[in-house]
Amino acid sequence: MQQSINQAGTESLDPWDANSRQYDTIIIGSGPGGYATALRTAELGGRVALVEQDPVVGGVCLNRGCIPTKALLTATQVLEQTSLGAAMGINVESTNIDYQKLQDYQDRMVDAMTGGLASLLKQRGITVVHGHGTIVGDGLVEVTDEDGHRTRLTTCDTILATGSHARPLEELPFDDLVIDTDRALTLKPFPRRALIIGSGAVALEFATIWNQAGCQVTLMVRRDRVLSHWGRRTGQIMTRELERQGIQIITHARCSGGHRLPADGGIQVDYQPADDKGQAGSIETDLVLVAIGRDPNTDPKHMKELGIDLDEQGQVLTDSQGRTSRDRVWALGDITPGHHLAHRAFQQGITLADAASGLDPEPVNEATIPRVVFSSPQAAAVGFSRQEAEDDPSLNQVKETIYPMMANSRMRMSGLQGTLSLITACQATDLENQIVVGLEMVSPQASENIAEAQQLVGNQIPLHRAAGLIHPHPTFSEAIGEALLKADGRPLNMR
Repeated sequence: MQQSINQAGTESLDPWDANSRQYDTIIIGSGPGGYATALRTAELGGRVALVEQDPVVGGVCLNRGCIPTKALLTATQVLEQTSLGAAMGINVESTNIDYQKLQDYQDRMVDAMTGGLASLLKQRGITVVHGHGTIVGDGLVEVTDEDGHRTRLTTCDTILATGSHARPLEELPFDDLVIDTDRALTLKPFPRRALIIGSGAVALEFATIWNQAGCQVTLMVRRDRVLSHWGRRTGQIMTRELERQGIQIITHARCSGGHRLPADGGIQVDYQPADDKGQAGSIETDLVLVAIGRDPNTDPKHMKELGIDLDEQGQVLTDSQGRTSRDRVWALGDITPGHHLAHRAFQQGITLADAASGLDPEPVNEATIPRVVFSSPQAAAVGFSRQEAEDDPSLNQVKETIYPMMANSRMRMSGLQGTLSLITACQATDLENQIVVGLEMVSPQASENIAEAQQLVGNQIPLHRAAGLIHPHPTFSEAIGEALLKADGRPLNMR
């Protein structure tokens, strides 16, 4: 069920008197941004209500996104390790999947996280109200429960954290054979053949899950590579590695429609060239996963009535601390422009809670938010790509240093391929010192190692100092140290 902000009548309550209000803050939506705001506001002494229309807290991330997909990836990676074992002298006779046990494992992980969150909210004294929340006036939120009963709550500040939903494909609407990730997480068994439309994190993660489980997986992408919004080398290496693992990738293609195949119950998907390098064609498959992004859960008509400005994509426009164009109404997370990531929403929640409580926190720096793809191999990035750095007028002397991951001993042991690109530059106001402004890597454990790069980029550490950091041996993290040394003109274990 999608959390959204629907049309309702408005009325005014004035003045803004905290003593006459039930709550200091009401938050609509209990995903990462919503619950982070709630926890921080309560920590600062605020009276908080968290409105959630689903039966459990946690939003898409905990229930139908980050946590269940990573549980599946953790499970299917066992199959990947088994398949690599033969080259290492480890022979396994056969493997199979008990789909019910796999589903039970996934559910246990989700229940553990949502249960822990519910307990923490209770411990912090946060009131959780289940129902559909709507702003109906200044400081007034109406909550409609599943039986249609309406309750009105009063507040000083209202936070919109209603999240997003899977973007449909106009040429191929959702049905029982064309699904979103919510449905994909409930499949038992996995499809024999699957077409995934998309080239980003969600597409690659499900491609990995199903491929490792023995499915015949095809990706359809509009550009010449997956991860087309990342650096070119990163996308090219990832494309090559996925193809090496047996995933077919149709490039330069856009879906133009499809129809059911009565003979075997599958579906034929047609595609046209996405540019002058593409070709028209069709593919027969058992299931289509549409993973082309997510749209905000906002109602443009109601937002206009409330005086809350949206951009062309229906996202809520805010200042750097989360204030909307309507007084005492704030927004964060997937309904705002920027990276739609849980960890971004966490930090937005902390910043917003501080600002709404009268503090003056530093705004979230979008350029330092790490991005991760939990595929096999993983991909991770933070800061600028080379092109982005060259286009930024505040940077000069942009340099890209490539580290070939196959020079790393742990990478060779993994049986996978990878790469690392380190971007350094001088600030226009300081042409004497190079700093690290970006890093992208494809390798196992990239999701863990990107945290170091985030510290370097976020704190603008001078390159010469960063190159002096000591990394344990033998580890994947050594690749960052080697790249830093090379960028600083003193390469060690490479030319």
